[in-house]
Amino acid sequence: MQPLVMQGCPSTFPRCHEWRVVDHFHHSSSLRSTCPQPQVRVAAATPAPSHHGAGVPHLSPKLFNGSVGAAGPLEPPAMNLCWNEIKKKSHNLRARLEAFSDHSGKLQIPLQEIIDWLSQKDEELSAQLPLQGDVILVQQEKETHAAFMEDVKSRGPYIYSVLESAQAFLSQHPFEELEEPRSESKDTSPRQRIQNLSRFVWKQATVASELWEKLTARCVDQHRHIERTLEQLLEIQGAMEELSTTLTQAEGVRATWEPIGDLFIDSLPEHIQALKLFKEEFSPMKDGVKLVNDLAHQLAISDVHLSMENSRALEQINIRWKQLQVSVGERLKQLQDAHRDFGPGSQHFLSSSVQVPWERAISPNKVPYYINHQAQTTCWDHPKMTELYQTLADLNNIKFSAYRTAMKLRRVQKALRLDLVTLTTALEIFNEHDLQASEHVMDVVEVIHCLTALYERLEEERGILVNVPLCVDMSLNWLLNVFDSGRSGKMRALSFKTGIACLCGTEVKEKLQYLFSQVANSGSQCDQRHLGVLLHEAIQVPRQLGEVAAFGGSNVEPSVRSCFRFSTGKPVIEASQFLEWVNLEPQSMVWLAVLHRVTIAEQVKHQTKCSICRQCPIKGFR
Repeated sequence: MQPLVMQGCPSTFPRCHEWRVVDHFHHSSSLRSTCPQPQVRVAAATPAPSHHGAGVPHLSPKLFNGSVGAAGPLEPPAMNLCWNEIKKKSHNLRARLEAFSDHSGKLQIPLQEIIDWLSQKDEELSAQLPLQGDVILVQQEKETHAAFMEDVKSRGPYIYSVLESAQAFLSQHPFEELEEPRSESKDTSPRQRIQNLSRFVWKQATVASELWEKLTARCVDQHRHIERTLEQLLEIQGAMEELSTTLTQAEGVRATWEPIGDLFIDSLPEHIQALKLFKEEFSPMKDGVKLVNDLAHQLAISDVHLSMENSRALEQINIRWKQLQVSVGERLKQLQDAHRDFGPGSQHFLSSSVQVPWERAISPNKVPYYINHQAQTTCWDHPKMTELYQTLADLNNIKFSAYRTAMKLRRVQKALRLDLVTLTTALEIFNEHDLQASEHVMDVVEVIHCLTALYERLEEERGILVNVPLCVDMSLNWLLNVFDSGRSGKMRALSFKTGIACLCGTEVKEKLQYLFSQVANSGSQCDQRHLGVLLHEAIQVPRQLGEVAAFGGSNVEPSVRSCFRFSTGKPVIEASQFLEWVNLEPQSMVWLAVLHRVTIAEQVKHQTKCSICRQCPIKGFR
């Protein structure tokens, strides 16, 4: 059996073999060897040496009894020599174990002290959190942490020295990994005892190294956390001070606002514009308020909550900003409502379009309706419009539907005074009110503004006196009856322009060219869908008079197909082709051409004498 060698130990621990005596019957009476070099090993059952001395190796009982043979027992000199060798080996082993224990003990104590110190510092570092959301407190915490880091840093050289000593010790006394944990017992061999001590030193050094790395990393992270928190708190504090100053200025301006009822009607547009400028001037505050709230949220995520004072200041800023927004919004709405209800473009001036017992009222969607207080009834139609419709019933005796419709439209045209309006004037008003986009949807107020501007321009150009409130109210009533019979308060700009263009006092060809341009593309061409939209809008005019059946009904598809016969197979038609088709007076558009002829006929003078009044010449219809 080969002797076992302890790692890191240069000598072996022998165990005496059984001494064997030469057989007298087969050899001479002398010994084969006086005392050969014994080879012994420490048995697994050898008692473990303590720190105070090494145990005696367990020897085989055969060493004392000898082997019964022909030569007899071992001689005393040889036996003494073996005992001296064993005692020498035991003394050396005891000295080595004592030196090893002293060396490992000198490492275990400082390593344990380092572990305890690092654990204590780790607890102190944890006690520094969480940070308080106040600049002064965080600055104090920054100074405290700086002193803490200096303390840790000053301890570093000593810790590194002890860890290096442990590393050197372990390199001289390595140990083997245990396959299975063994329980401590009195029968532990010296080799196992040395390895256990090395293993314990290694565990202490590993724990100390990990605690040191953890503590230093936490110190750096906490330093960065404090720096970042302090930077964010300073930013929040500066932003809140700036916001507070700006809000104070805005609130000072708000305090100078006069009550809406004390303002002059003519000054309402100026106040509206000034309030819009005020709103734009202080709109950057919205970004500032969002910034401080975001910073506070980021701090809360980092487990840093604002102090009571800072939280109260932030809450006040949010409340003041919200109140300022609400007050500006309410003020602007009140000014706009006042301007709409009492300003030049409001419906307030239209209340004079009716007389007692009638009253003009406005529904929530701004559509007017009329109250008869005497009869206690309400209706959508203006009293004058009701009278006009009653007079139109007298024209039902006209035989031909095209002339009957044209005569009715002529009477409506003159009642609305649109026969005095030229298409050029109407186009100027359309452009001034940005009605170029035909798909734009207009509300009642927009329609009133356009009609008011139209009739005021008529007064300026013709130099005549026009009852603007009555004309505006009547025209609005007629447009709603034609294009918004359900009184939704909305109509497309194309509908509005079609109604005005059809009844204005302009040549029919010019009207048709303009209507075609409203649905044509940039190349002055129109496809079937857009032409159908135009014809659908136009057919609403005779439909409102109850004459739509005579012009093909509301289905305009036959008229579209008829028109596109002039396109020579192309998917689009041009303005010239559209005019060529209309000149043939198709069923859906013949009423417009007849209206033009009726208008011209009213101006014709007949050189003949009236059989009743004897007046000559006769002007108009015969």
